[in-house]
Amino acid sequence: MTAIDRDNLKIFAGTSGSELALDMCDHLELPLGQGDVSHFPDGEVFVKLNEDVRGRDCFVVQSTCMPVNDNLAELLIYIDCLRRASAKRITAVIPYFGYARQDRKDEGRVPITAKLVANLIASAGADRVICMDLHAAQIQGFFDIPVDHLTAAPVLLDYFKGIRKELGDCTVVSPDVGNVKVANMYADLLDCELAIIDKRRRSGDDIVMNNLIGEVDGRTVLMFDDMISTAGTICSAANLVIEHGATDVMAACTHPVMVGLAMQRLADSPISKIIVTNSIPDGNRFDPLKKRIISLPISQLLAEAVHRIHHDMSISALFRRAGGTKR
Repeated sequence: MTAIDRDNLKIFAGTSGSELALDMCDHLELPLGQGDVSHFPDGEVFVKLNEDVRGRDCFVVQSTCMPVNDNLAELLIYIDCLRRASAKRITAVIPYFGYARQDRKDEGRVPITAKLVANLIASAGADRVICMDLHAAQIQGFFDIPVDHLTAAPVLLDYFKGIRKELGDCTVVSPDVGNVKVANMYADLLDCELAIIDKRRRSGDDIVMNNLIGEVDGRTVLMFDDMISTAGTICSAANLVIEHGATDVMAACTHPVMVGLAMQRLADSPISKIIVTNSIPDGNRFDPLKKRIISLPISQLLAEAVHRIHHDMSISALFRRAGGTKR
């Protein structure tokens, strides 16, 4: 690694990015940037920097997870604060990008909120954005500033390669057609078979899974997705592969959103292990499933990306062994 630039590289933490930012700084052997986030009695966010950032390369880490609007507003205010303090370059590090699912007009009279959020981040003063496993890779094109789209695939692959012998005969199952490319990448790199489920979504919560294309009988099934939100898709897929003879089911995702009935559905499902990353702070949300959930750190991956951006080095080199980016 190139020598760390302790004078000109600064990493700041928003409320939802505090643990990640600390771990990133530990990896880079940097002190965490000094800044305070507080709230006025009416809920307004106030950000104050406690050190000089003039002419420096600044990164602010913040996932726009629940509470989504509060965390988004805090990120925008942090960026504005850095801009007005004359930072040379401001990069928003957004491990989980909220509103990513609102990326198109799938019916009349609805917004494209992902584009709106991209505009807000750029307008606040960000010069660059780092995201991880966007729900739709084309969201990169919504930004008028450079976007580095990272993937947690290297982190997840390291885990599964470490237990590959224990898995035995194994099939990677794509829970929907749109995820086939990702599933195929994992199947190739883990030397597994591939199967696909035909999923039809009737509404936001109503999902029907009818057909399974591929062989899972007597095999361990692995399922990968960018996020687990309400867990309806992943749990329905797990039940289907068990009906078709799978002996074990493990699920993995980058973003453990896990809202609504997700915890109960996962608790009632045949999924034996749920592998996630810490792109979203758990805040003890996983306690009901702590025997099944394994959380993998992505701080080193993000820290390496920050280091490479600061020194004008290639980001894509980080992902050559993982088959590239998500899509």
